[in-house]
Amino acid sequence: MINGLTRLHVVANGTMTGQRYIDEVLLLHVRLFRGADGEKFVFMDDNATCHRTLAVQDCLDSEGIQRLVWPVRSPDLNPIKNVWDAFGRQVAGRNYPPTNKNTLIRALTEEWDKLTQQLLDNVVQSMVRRVECCITLHGGHIQY
Repeated sequence: MINGLTRLHVVANGTMTGQRYIDEVLLLHVRLFRGADGEKFVFMDDNATCHRTLAVQDCLDSEGIQRLVWPVRSPDLNPIKNVWDAFGRQVAGRNYPPTNKNTLIRALTEEWDKLTQQLLDNVVQSMVRRVECCITLHGGHIQY
């Protein structure tokens, strides 16, 4: 977003709930992006259960944030899934794997910061091909 990678948000304690998503992600980060990008801003999440609560939708509506509507459980159409895959491979390939929560958070943060703009650009630019393949296959599984 906005030609760059945001900081990684680590949910270190507890689980992500709808209210926590509102407080820690939508209001602190997404609202700012919406403000910077203006009316053309469209938000895409990954359809996780905590992202689909009524409170989350009310928050998005009250902030004037338009959510991209797309099918649930359709990772082929979500470019972030490719980013998560590359990110996971980087963390798994470290010389010294994390051994506790603190070293895991440090490893995640370090590897996230190493993701390249080229990777991000490639996955975003692949969206046209993804959608075309999905249409051709009538919604079936695609290679991405």
